[in-house]
Amino acid sequence: MERITAAAESELWFTERMAGTGFQYSLQVAEVLHAEVTPFQRLEVFRTTGFGTAMVLDGFVNVSDKDEFFYHEVMAHPALFIHARPRRVLIIGGGDCGVLREVLRHGDIDHVDMVEIDERVVRVAERFFPALTASNSDPRAAIRFEDGVAWVRDAADASYDVIIVDSTDPVGPAEGLFGAAFYADCHRILTDGGLVVVQSESPLFHQGRLAEIHRCLRGAGFADSHPMTYPTVIYGGGTWSSSIARKGRRLGDGVRWDDIDNRPFTTRYYDRGIHTGLMSLPGYLAPVLSGL
Repeated sequence: MERITAAAESELWFTERMAGTGFQYSLQVAEVLHAEVTPFQRLEVFRTTGFGTAMVLDGFVNVSDKDEFFYHEVMAHPALFIHARPRRVLIIGGGDCGVLREVLRHGDIDHVDMVEIDERVVRVAERFFPALTASNSDPRAAIRFEDGVAWVRDAADASYDVIIVDSTDPVGPAEGLFGAAFYADCHRILTDGGLVVVQSESPLFHQGRLAEIHRCLRGAGFADSHPMTYPTVIYGGGTWSSSIARKGRRLGDGVRWDDIDNRPFTTRYYDRGIHTGLMSLPGYLAPVLSGL
């Protein structure tokens, strides 16, 4: 957090720097709503002047009211509309609960396990982000405060249809969620045709990491994988990526286009056209992912 004194007034700004990129951005803070050090990380909540309420974990913005829907809708809906009949979903991380909310909008889902290592993130989100946590009491949801890597390692074979890895950056408690062994366990516990979606960093600034994620996904046995790029202001300068992979089938097989068009819930970003765009590889990423 930095204080910058302007000519007419004192202003409080939160600045996030992306190490090694030469890039940073700032949010003007109207009020510090909450700050604590949990057993796992530093957690802060700010009321900003332009982005509503924002949660910050270890100095990195995790979520804001203004643009959360881009990320949460992309993490949830493409996989759930590609799968022929998703019934059991596993969310690893996801402490702000926005992905859980989006998954539970699908009425055919029978059960969701959300495994978040830091209970304080969920409890603070329930206090300051009621729109994100509105589905936490859904009887189909089981929120578990455990280590996601261990949960996946110990899960039974073919026990989930979709896995969504809604992690922070690959440092601290999230580091193990980006390794080859973790992706191999995800492949093992998915049903045939099942999908995994992982937060995969900035497609502009973290291209080496993005390529490594896809090498690990293919090495773990996934038949097809693809980066989905989309706008989001609070991550990585305006463009972010989530990567999707499928067990035993291609990502374009069996997409439920009619269900996308006739979905019984409202989305702010995701629709048929966005799904098509998410599955198109931007030209600048083609050399990054060549040879996979």
